[in-house]
Amino acid sequence: MKNFKIIFGFVMLFVLSGVDTWAQCAMCRGSVESSMGNGRNNVGVGLNTGIMFLFVMPYLLVAVIGYLWYRNSKKNLQERQFIASRVKQAYQG
Repeated sequence: MKNFKIIFGFVMLFVLSGVDTWAQCAMCRGSVESSMGNGRNNVGVGLNTGIMFLFVMPYLLVAVIGYLWYRNSKKNLQERQFIASRVKQAYQG
């Protein structure tokens, strides 16, 4: 419990003392700022679309893997139940 309190304290220290940061590289930010200054917004829209694409793909991949896992486990359960019923019939018959 003591270790948990120490780790929790360090995590809270890092979270609460976070400096205001930006999640863009300097070149991307400069490009977006210069295009916005010229009155164009297509670079910013393209950059935001790319960020959203990169954000969604891991969740989509996990969802597909989860669905395939669920379908496979359901199929295995049905096969086990079928085999168990056949074994039960063999012993009764």
